[in-house]
Amino acid sequence: MTRFAGKRILITGAGSGIGREAARRLAAEGAELVLVGRRLDYLKDTLPEARHVALDHADERAVAGFSNLCPELDGMFLNAGHLIPGSVQGTSVEAFDEVMALNLRGPWLMAHYLGDRLRDGASVVLTGSNIGLRAIPESAAYSVAKAGVHMLAKVLALEWAPRRIRCNAIAPGPVHTAMVEARLRSGGDPEGDLARLGAVNPLKRLGTEAEVAALALHLLSDEAGWTTGAVIPVDGGAEAVY
Repeated sequence: MTRFAGKRILITGAGSGIGREAARRLAAEGAELVLVGRRLDYLKDTLPEARHVALDHADERAVAGFSNLCPELDGMFLNAGHLIPGSVQGTSVEAFDEVMALNLRGPWLMAHYLGDRLRDGASVVLTGSNIGLRAIPESAAYSVAKAGVHMLAKVLALEWAPRRIRCNAIAPGPVHTAMVEARLRSGGDPEGDLARLGAVNPLKRLGTEAEVAALALHLLSDEAGWTTGAVIPVDGGAEAVY
């Protein structure tokens, strides 16, 4: 398949997990990639031949500076984020600010400064979360931030519609990424915690990076030309059933 031949796509959080998987799949389908992340070595490991940009997407000065150098884009996958667990009362204000910066301020800044770099008819996908759609214990700041990401996608879909630029959000459930694996290893019962985490959806398992990346690619492609302003769960049915 060459759905993305001749198209230039930017991906944040491209050094690992869903972002890395999406980058490799896009490259295999002909895309020219601009990979953004905080670790240059991780980005190079994802795709040595891509353009690599070591950047903290929550740093306004850095994003503004990059916008002056960024080439024109046919799409963006604003995927970077990070989970810090905790309740409202149990999460420090400093941790809350960090979660908001990494998960909401970052994509806001990228859209703010790079919107003019998007070609008319481009497509943008934001990574939200199914716990931005429904509340669960001990994920308060992350859930609030991802709910903001979902609304950001809808607002951008409205604002960019005159330029035929589409914007959608995906809302993954637990995916077996390195971030989730580290969280499992931090507990005393990794195998039991993995089973319990998978049990929250009707399919009784975690998702894979490939399954989430496939949805992101569909939304970035011309196949989804009439889809914009949507927030699409990809979570084994958890949001629909519970």
